[in-house]
Amino acid sequence: MIQSWSRGVADDNMGEAILVELAGKVARHPWWAARGRLLLALLSRLGDSRDSRVIEVGCGWGTNLTALERAGYHVVGLDISRQSLERIDRPDRQLIEADLTQDLPADAPQYDVVLALDVIEHVDDDRAVVRRLAQLARPGGHVIVSVPALPELFSEFDSVQGHRRRYTPETLRAAIDGSGLKIERMMWWGQWMARILGRRKSANRARPGEGNAQVYARYLTVPPWPAPLLLDLMYRMDQGRTLAGRNKTGTSLFAVAVKP
Repeated sequence: MIQSWSRGVADDNMGEAILVELAGKVARHPWWAARGRLLLALLSRLGDSRDSRVIEVGCGWGTNLTALERAGYHVVGLDISRQSLERIDRPDRQLIEADLTQDLPADAPQYDVVLALDVIEHVDDDRAVVRRLAQLARPGGHVIVSVPALPELFSEFDSVQGHRRRYTPETLRAAIDGSGLKIERMMWWGQWMARILGRRKSANRARPGEGNAQVYARYLTVPPWPAPLLLDLMYRMDQGRTLAGRNKTGTSLFAVAVKP
C-alpha cells in the first residue's frame, strides 16, 4: 500500500530510470548485499529489537526493505520515486511517497529507527533533509545515515547517480549539526575499496547517446567467478573492522545518531 505525503521530481535527485531499470542488477550485486549485512549487524549491536518500528528513507530498489523484513523487523519504506514504489509494492508492505526537501505532514508518525542510506548526498540542502529525518525519530530513537566518502574520489560514477558531493567526517557532522540529533559514533566502511576507486577515478564509461542508467549499469558490472566470492569475502572482513572502529578511511561513512 502506498501512502502519499508529498510529490517531487525523482530525477532531480537520482535518475528514475536507474531506480526502475536496474533493480535486478542491484539485487544481485555484492555491494548491496554487504551493506544489508552491515545494517543488520549494526541494528543488533544497537539493541534495536525486532519489535522496533523502522522507516527507510530513500528505499529505492527495496533491497534493504527485503533484508529487514526477512530478519523480522517492522519496516516502512519511503521514497520520492512513485515508479520505484509501485515496483516494490505488495499488500503486506507499507510504503510512503514523499519528497524530503518539502515539509513533513504535521501528523507524520515517529519511528524507533530512521534509516537514510546513501540519500543525503543526492540533495542540495542536506542539513534540511537531516532535520526531517530527526522529526521522524521518536525521542530516544536512532537515526542511521550513510554517505559516500572522500571528496577526492568524486567521479563520473557519482555524477551519473545524481550525487552532489562525497563526505568527510567533518562535513557529515556539519550536515547533522542543528538537527537535534546527537552523534553517538561514526564509522568508515570499505577501506579496501578506497584505493581501487582512486585508481578508476579518471575513467569515463559513458558512450555517445547513452543515458545515465546505461552508464551506471556498466559501473555495476562484476567480473566473472570467482570475483563475486572474493568480493563477498573482502566485504565480510571489512564489516568486522567497520563495527570495531578499526578502519581509518573508506568509500563510505556511517553516522549513528540518537534523538535525545
